[in-house]
Amino acid sequence: MDELDANVSSKEGFGSVEKVVLLTFLSAVILMAVLGNLLVMVAVCRDRQLRKIKTNYFIVSLAFADLLVSVLVMPFGAIELVQDVWIYGEMFCLVRTSLDVLLTTASIFHLCCISLDRYYAICCQPLVYRNKMTPLRIALMLGGCWVIPMFISFLPIMQGWNNVGIIDLERISKPRLGQDLHVIEKRKFNKNSNSTYCIFMVNKPYAITCSVVAFYIPFLLMVLAYYRIYVTAKEHAHQIQMLQRAGAPSEGRPQPADQHSTHRMRTETKAAKTLCIIMGCFCLCWAPFFVTNIVDPFVDYTVPGQVWTAFLWLGYINSGLNPFLYAFLNKSFRRAFLIILCCDDERYRRPSILGQTVPCSTTTINGSTHVLRDAVECGGQWESQSYPPTTSPLVAAQPSDT
Repeated sequence: MDELDANVSSKEGFGSVEKVVLLTFLSAVILMAVLGNLLVMVAVCRDRQLRKIKTNYFIVSLAFADLLVSVLVMPFGAIELVQDVWIYGEMFCLVRTSLDVLLTTASIFHLCCISLDRYYAICCQPLVYRNKMTPLRIALMLGGCWVIPMFISFLPIMQGWNNVGIIDLERISKPRLGQDLHVIEKRKFNKNSNSTYCIFMVNKPYAITCSVVAFYIPFLLMVLAYYRIYVTAKEHAHQIQMLQRAGAPSEGRPQPADQHSTHRMRTETKAAKTLCIIMGCFCLCWAPFFVTNIVDPFVDYTVPGQVWTAFLWLGYINSGLNPFLYAFLNKSFRRAFLIILCCDDERYRRPSILGQTVPCSTTTINGSTHVLRDAVECGGQWESQSYPPTTSPLVAAQPSDT
């Protein structure tokens, strides 16, 4: 009898020790996401140099989306997971689910826009970048990141379009499956603990449409963009290595010291590795959820709830990682963070550029030659001049520690 009670108890929820561990972990994830994204937003608002960089508009909007995920979505999911019951009613369940889909999709869209912005900045000519990434176009892209997810979140979920056909399918298959409850009701209620859950189930058309729009299309665009950036980085690293081996001047200009060339070659390699880290974290966090999201309706909704929960929170963790991947790896952002955290300590402020010559380097992209200021001072802004090539644009536009 004691063994039976223990089994029932283990099915009803977590033990006291497991709850403490789970609550500590979830709280750490939420706190990391809140503080990290808040720090990014405050840094850009306070630092004039950061506000001059177009890419940072996407990073701030991304931080705002991830902040809303960590404030409006994660806490309620954590409470439901720890208490093993949803206590906020069916209507708020729909609202919370809609916010979940809206904000996580908006976050993914921002990651896609950042990759496209860097592709135009690094792999295209400067005039092409200026013509494409105008303030109006940036505003339209940011608006699209927030408006488009509305059509796969609040609109279909509040109308119940995601559930259409699921109950009818269950009535047809019930004799074969030997079940007494509909699929939705079976997942929503726990007969052992008499608990109610906030369950989000989707039919096949919604699962495919939502997954393709929210993940697979942005994922494809990010892969293509970062692949081209990676190829550009490797090409320029190879050029620098060849110049270093030859030890010859570059088209009449004095070749920098070997130490300087070696530093830039290491910078290129590090920047390329950073791209791999960004894509790796994105795929690791979101691919399991969206693969399962499509597979589940085609296997009669037999994916265990624990698997859904684990994959969903893996995606939530991405909202806490984004500030580290897109901001903390950048020297300008780190300096701004230190100023904020150290109460405007003068040691971390930018040195004045008055009376100083800002170091510049050049590169040739698609047959056009450009001057690139050092990423620490200019944060990746482009200036077009006519000098021979010596370095890669990735030094100026990549968020790695350059």
